[in-house]
Amino acid sequence: MTNKELALEALIAPTVRALGCEVWGVEYRPRARGSTLKVFIDAADGVTIDDCERVSNQVSALLDVEDPIVEAYRLEVSSPGLDRTLFRREQYLSRIGERVDVRLAFPFEGRRRFEGELRGVEGDDVVVRIDSDEYLLPFGQIQRTRIVPDYATGPQSSKSAALAG
Repeated sequence: MTNKELALEALIAPTVRALGCEVWGVEYRPRARGSTLKVFIDAADGVTIDDCERVSNQVSALLDVEDPIVEAYRLEVSSPGLDRTLFRREQYLSRIGERVDVRLAFPFEGRRRFEGELRGVEGDDVVVRIDSDEYLLPFGQIQRTRIVPDYATGPQSSKSAALAG
C-alpha cells in the first residue's frame, strides 16, 4: 500500500472497528476526472450490505471532517469478496496453500504475472509455486495479489458465502 493508503487506513480503522468490522484494505486511485477511495471491510460473521452502508455513512462523515483528500473523490465500501486482494503480510500468511494471482510492477524473470499456489513468506519475499517451480517474489515489487477462488468446489464455509455477496 502507498503512504497515502496507509494514512487513510489509520484514520478510518477506529471508526470501522467501532461498527463491528475490520478494515481489510484500502485502495486510493487519484484520477484527473474523479478519484476513487475503496475501503474493503471484513467481519467474523461476514459482511452484509447493511454493514457496508453503515461503514460508508460513518467513514464519509469522518472524511468530510478530517478532509484528508483535497480533490473530488468517490467512496466505495465493500467486502473483499472471494477473490480478495491481499494487502498485508499477515493476510498472505493466513492464505498459505491457496491459489493466488500476483501482479508485479516490473518484470521478474521475464514476467509480471504469476499464478500459482501461495507457499509462504520468506523475509521480504512471497513464495509462489507454479507447477514444480517456486518463485520468491519481492513484496516491494508486488502491485496486487488476489486469491483465485475455486468456483468448482463452491464456498468453503458460510463465511465465504457471506463474503461473496
